Amino acid sequence: MIDINPVMILIHLTDGKGFVWNVDDARMIREEHRLVGNLVGALVRKPRQNLRLGLPLQLLPEETRLLVEIGAASLVRHSLNEKDHSEDDDSSMDRAKSPSSTDDQDTLQTEVEVYEEYIEDSYKEQRKLALAEKRRTLEILSDRIAERRAKRRQQRGDVDETPMESSSTGPIKELQHLEETFYFPEETMMVHLPTARPSLGVVQEVDVCQASPDWPYAGQPEHEMRFKVFKDLWQRGYFLTSGNKFGGDFLVYPGDPMRYHAHFITICFPYNKEIPMSDLVTAGRLGTNVKKTVLLCSPNQEGAVTYTSLQWSGMQ
Repeated sequence: MIDINPVMILIHLTDGKGFVWNVDDARMIREEHRLVGNLVGALVRKPRQNLRLGLPLQLLPEETRLLVEIGAASLVRHSLNEKDHSEDDDSSMDRAKSPSSTDDQDTLQTEVEVYEEYIEDSYKEQRKLALAEKRRTLEILSDRIAERRAKRRQQRGDVDETPMESSSTGPIKELQHLEETFYFPEETMMVHLPTARPSLGVVQEVDVCQASPDWPYAGQPEHEMRFKVFKDLWQRGYFLTSGNKFGGDFLVYPGDPMRYHAHFITICFPYNKEIPMSDLVTAGRLGTNVKKTVLLCSPNQEGAVTYTSLQWSGMQ
């Protein structure tokens, strides 16, 4: 177990992707650091709906690295026991990715049992509260219910009544055995949606500057190029999101994407390398079709980025 600053945002790594599970951290990332991410959480009963998504917040690799570099976040991974990160060789990485030892299975079994016990206790507590509410409602309405039943019996001419039932007021028979007859289906119980990831096993901090199975981007030329462009545009005050749906690397917004449309589509190219004419034509037509300006971005070794904008002028 490592000591992590509780004020720092925790980005949890899963299969090389960064996720934020804490709702306050997700809000801080957007409001204070101008990073958007992408909510990917869905309800268990409707896993395919994509209109109302919630936590976790999935971050782009560039967003993840930027938060770590500016000191706002810490990159962490979770393992089931200390042995998973006692060494950094290939065998320890394989164990972390595919836990198959007896200790790992026992730990997982314990987590499942704790969760099932929590669900059972929650159901009992909610049933108790629902029963109390049902009893309180019946006690308030008991006189009115008994009076209406007495009137219906008189209208039917039913004279075979018990002394309690013949009274126009007083407790109704449902209250006598409410504890035994009350039914509270498990499907209707409320489920607590956590706003932070519970601690599972041991937490280890991941170095963003070193490549690993949890963070494979370090040192990759394409990632380094994209990150330099992303950081430069972010420092200029823009908001950025993934540009995959428009065929680019990033979409660039003048403000929060909830309030503005994207103005630019960025496409990253290596510095001082020729760009095929077919790529230029494709990028120009792309920007014209979606009414956005295409930015060809090429960072050099020092991190300075050269921008070239493409706009379709039409035939003269």
